Parts: sequence; structure tokens; C-alpha cells
Amino acid sequence: MRELNVALIGYNFMGKAHSYAIGNAAFFFPQEVKPVKKVIAGRNEPGLKRAAEQFGWQEYTTDWREAVGRSDIDIVCIATPTSSHKEIAVAAAKAGKHVLCEKPLGMNAGEARQMWEAAHQAGVIHMIGHNYRRVPAIALAKKLIDDGKLGDIYHFRGVYLQDWLSDPAAPMSWRLDKRIAGAGAHGDLNAHLIDLARYLVGDMERVVGMEKTFVTRRTKALGDKPPNGEESEEADRLEDVTVDDAAAFLARFKNGALGTFEASRMAGGRKNHERIEINGSKGSLAFHFERMNELEFWSREDDPETQGYRTILATEEVHPYMQAWWPPGHPLGYQNTFVNQFADLIRAILAGEQVQPNFYDGWMCNLVLDAVSRSVQSLTWEHAEPAAAELHETAGR
Repeated sequence: MRELNVALIGYNFMGKAHSYAIGNAAFFFPQEVKPVKKVIAGRNEPGLKRAAEQFGWQEYTTDWREAVGRSDIDIVCIATPTSSHKEIAVAAAKAGKHVLCEKPLGMNAGEARQMWEAAHQAGVIHMIGHNYRRVPAIALAKKLIDDGKLGDIYHFRGVYLQDWLSDPAAPMSWRLDKRIAGAGAHGDLNAHLIDLARYLVGDMERVVGMEKTFVTRRTKALGDKPPNGEESEEADRLEDVTVDDAAAFLARFKNGALGTFEASRMAGGRKNHERIEINGSKGSLAFHFERMNELEFWSREDDPETQGYRTILATEEVHPYMQAWWPPGHPLGYQNTFVNQFADLIRAILAGEQVQPNFYDGWMCNLVLDAVSRSVQSLTWEHAEPAAAELHETAGR
């Protein structure tokens, strides 16, 4: 069996998820090739070495350029902080590697466009890691909408709430540093909602938003030291939070639908509360990630006596992806979305056809993120750069 060698850049939370997916994609989705966990790259050698051993990588290196430049590497997976995405992705594309990059694609739309252009010009398969598209219930929602079950779409509303920063004593993290993360809850969580909205409803035309940082200074993370090396003063133990804790915005879609989006890391009691609802002229649907195997569906065409939301357990063989998994009623988990995602990437590479969502979709998401950020400053509606979509139509995916 032909092998496809993978280089993974990054080894923490997302590195673990991608390692699981790469190791299990061929088990659940047998294809003509087998992905191989060839080399994992990171900066901290002790942690990197542990990850390589635990996650089953053949080799490790502290130089991502070495991994990307190797002639025996076919796919590069990027699971690093946002500030490093562009440099790694562009280098990988120029080296002729297929690329899977975590979201948000770039620190801003300008970076994301450069990444799409580099991958497009290189002719490689490129994918952005919006794994929620690979939830069977979400893929089923897409089918229901495409089949006209909801009719004309009126509303999209989405919330993505977490509480890991709701305690003011929670320590500083790279995710709270704008130079590394690019944005806070907006870029981290709203990016997922924006991608689902584009996937299920369509592109957005205009947006207006607001954001707030509730805790502006936090204690340095364990192991961090102040520049002067002293720990005696309170000021030396604190760092400025330079991103938002919460962000919300309104959107007008090009097809006339209205959208509301809210993301927060300060929502006490909410762990990974991602919920969307879509209402149309003929029906409605709702999805809650913490009950990720279920899709709620309401149809105006049902008998009025029994009309109401029904809960569909999306674990039947007829549901997307489920033919590869377990018997009906045996639910999937978070990690399985990454397996589905990587299997789709392999399928696209074999077919020589571009996968979705790809770097173009990541660019479009960054455009919306940027437009919301501009509106926070301008206190008015901002366009989500529709000219970019027109450029895409002429350039091709």
C-alpha cells in the first residue's frame, strides 16, 4: 500500500487531535493510501519528545523548516498559534506539500489571502481545520437545507460560550496575547460560527459588532518570568490582556437572511457551548455541540396535531460519515470529527480535487472577522469585502 508521509507542526491540544486523526483515518476509512506519522515539530524539546512517543510519531525535530523541506513529506499539518500559520503554510505550499492548517487561517485577511494565493499557485490540496463541518449532524443539516427542507432562510443565530477565563485569577495564556493569537474569543470561537454560517446559509454582506475585555491584566502563566527576572513586585507578576474576552455581532447575508453571533470565554458554567439555530420559510433546525450526535428539526409541512421539533439521532448508516463508524445509536465524540476531516483530505488528494473548507474559505472567514473588528472601532456597519469573492470567481478555487 502506498504511504503518504505527514509532518505535524505543533504538539499540544490540536497536535494531539491531529495525531489521533492521522493514526485512525485509514482504520475507519480504508483508501488506497496509508497516512504515516513521520515527523512532529515543536520548539520545546522535552515536551516535543514526550508527545512524539505518546502520539506515535517516528521522528521529531525542533526546526519546522527542516520538517517542511524534507523530500519524503507529502502533507504538512499546522497546529501552531495563529501568528506562525502564514510562514509555515506558504513555505509548505512552495515546497509542493499538501497543507492542513488550523483556524483562523491568518492573523488577518491579508495574511489569509497570501496563504490562499501561495497554495493555489502551487497547485497543492489545501484545507482549513473547521472540524465542526465533519460532525454528522451538521453534515445532515447541510443536506436538509440543500434539499429545500427549510425553504428560504430567514435567520441564523449562533453562540459559542466557554468559561475558562471567567475566574479573574485564571493565568495568562498565549491566546490572550494579540501578537500571537490575533484576537480573543472573536477569532477563536466566532471563526467557527462564521464558517458554519457560510457553510449552511451563505456569504455575509455587512456586519456590525462589539467586544469587551473584562479582565485586562492576568497573572503570568506558570514558568513565565518577567523581563527583569524579578518576582517581588505585583506589577512584575501581571501581564496585559490584549484581546477580547467576548465579542458579538449582527450580520446581513447576501441572500437576505439575518444573523446574530456571540462568542465568550467568560460565560460561567458553559464549557464548550456551541449552539446554532436556523429558521426558514418551511422549517427550522438547531444543533448543540455538547449533544453533537443530535439534530433538532421542525417542519411546517408536518401535521399540525403533531407538529413540533423532533430530535434526530444522526447515527444511522444513511447519515453522513456514519457508514464508516458504529451501529445505530453508538455516538461519536469530538476526536472523531478530526478523523472524518483527515479522511476527506486524503480522499481529495487521491482524486486531485480541492477539498472544502480550504484556504479560500479561511480567507473569507478572516474577511468577516476583520470587518467585525473594524466595526467595533467605527461604531457602524462594515462591508465584509465582497470584492474578494468576485476575485475568487475569476481565479477559480
